[in-house]
Amino acid sequence: MNTISLAPKESALVTPTTDSECAALWLEAFEGALLRSDRQALGRLFADECHWRDLVAFTWTISTHEGRGDIIDRLLKAQPKIQASSFRLAGKRTAPRRVNRAGAQVIEAIFEFETASGRGNGLLRLPTADTSRAWVLLTSLDEIKNHEEPIGERRPTGSGYTRIFGAQNWQDKRTVQQAFADREPAVLVVGAGQAGLGVAARLKLLGVDTLVIEKHPRIGDNWRSRYHSLTLHNEVQRNHMPYIPFPPSWPKFLPKDMLAGWFEHYAWAMELNVWTGTDLVGGAYDEASGAWILRVRREDGSERPLRPRHLVFANGLSGIPHRVTLPGFEDFSGEIIHTHDYTDGSAWKGKKALVLGTGSSGHDVAQDLHSHGANVSLVQRGSTTVVSLESSQINHSLYTEDFPLEDSDLISAANTYPLLIRTYQGNVRTMVEIDKDLIAGLRARGFKLDMGEDETGHQMKLRRRGGGYYLNVGCSDLIVDGEIGLIQNEDIDRFVQHGALMKDGRVEKADLIVTASGYLPPQEVVRQLLGRDIADRIGPIWGVAPDGEMNNMYRGTAQKGLWFMGGGLAQCRIYSKPLALQIKAIEEGLIA
Repeated sequence: MNTISLAPKESALVTPTTDSECAALWLEAFEGALLRSDRQALGRLFADECHWRDLVAFTWTISTHEGRGDIIDRLLKAQPKIQASSFRLAGKRTAPRRVNRAGAQVIEAIFEFETASGRGNGLLRLPTADTSRAWVLLTSLDEIKNHEEPIGERRPTGSGYTRIFGAQNWQDKRTVQQAFADREPAVLVVGAGQAGLGVAARLKLLGVDTLVIEKHPRIGDNWRSRYHSLTLHNEVQRNHMPYIPFPPSWPKFLPKDMLAGWFEHYAWAMELNVWTGTDLVGGAYDEASGAWILRVRREDGSERPLRPRHLVFANGLSGIPHRVTLPGFEDFSGEIIHTHDYTDGSAWKGKKALVLGTGSSGHDVAQDLHSHGANVSLVQRGSTTVVSLESSQINHSLYTEDFPLEDSDLISAANTYPLLIRTYQGNVRTMVEIDKDLIAGLRARGFKLDMGEDETGHQMKLRRRGGGYYLNVGCSDLIVDGEIGLIQNEDIDRFVQHGALMKDGRVEKADLIVTASGYLPPQEVVRQLLGRDIADRIGPIWGVAPDGEMNNMYRGTAQKGLWFMGGGLAQCRIYSKPLALQIKAIEEGLIA
């Protein structure tokens, strides 16, 4: 067992005997060195390979630091103002224990701490080979002092909820709040899906006046209107919204309409201000007033000017369909649609269809058409990552362990980009073994497969480019069995009146062509609504930034007052809090 020194002048060393003692002694030594600004002592507390990820606690943003020198420099730079202290094991959280993370045996411990402005939680990983030096450190701001969320023992009891005869009741006041007739929102959130509703709920409990606009007639229509057979690919225990978990009786994989209905219920239960049937038309940022000048169009066609200080795009990665025009499309006599416009295949029974693209949407549409009796072939335009639905859950195994959801979220958030790569590579090796028969069957049919550019699989493809993979819920089996045809795009010469003219001279006949060509980058949505200058200033949205974080997601951008929220339900639950805390800190003058 390793020893650790608690103070520079002490000659005696302490030998911890339990995992909790190892973690507690490290935290005590870390706090002492931090308070003394002792660079040498801090250096002794980090391993040669070390990672620190901060979610707003020390840096007021989301930042990643790797290597002893970079970590210590940033800690010492932040500490005089942040004044972090009171580091201790979190008594009400999962206890320290030995686990394997990214191929390393470590003691993993959840801790809590305070800063001058707030209180935070963190995660510590100490290699079991040397428990005196940290391998991974996460610090995450949980609340701002004097602006704590009114939950649990702090439930609201103000005039908005009490019985006052002859005055407005709760519903009357909610109607006034949602109208915004007498005020401007501090924050305008575009999109009422999991991203928009999640961050709006966080802002609501922080006391930040927020309006959500949703282009569809009802909350949840962004899921309700998708193709008929859609079901989530991730198990339910990972997908809860902030504050209100799904009912324990709900199925492992949620149908789209259950999720849509839940969103509608969630907005009501969390008292969120949402305008449905409302589009953002355009706008600009006014530097003089420090606010946006925006125009939104209501369902009745009227326009309302709004001047929020913050604009949050939460309308997802699937904004504007990328509608391709391929050689010969103009000659095709059948129907051509994008997957964005596809609902179900009932009208195509007994007819022939070509689906161009082998990502998730292409596979799902092909399977749906097949289920309705259409003769379907997939056209593969590039190599695709395919894993079974069962093996894909390995990436989310943390959420099947017996931890509270908030602990699983904290553990998940601790991984920096290099650790994610290492973790996914290990998971992919297991997936490939599980799926070896499926992979062999697809390859025998001529399907082009890959496991990502660095064998990190579909999860890193999602993070880097937002697509290029398929989680098999049956379509791959139909391809292997020959029930759904497979055509390689390079074998097509052009499209003609009755289908695809192949380079060998035959025609693959079709009545329907579905283009599974994805969506334009989110930056294009910004360009259309806010102008080229702002779009160019902020750069790419989504994908991996140079520091390993996501481009322009969950943290401030190069455009003042502009934020982006998106991803799956788990990402939105985890990162809605740091985004909301950043906005609250700006509103309270804690950061510029």
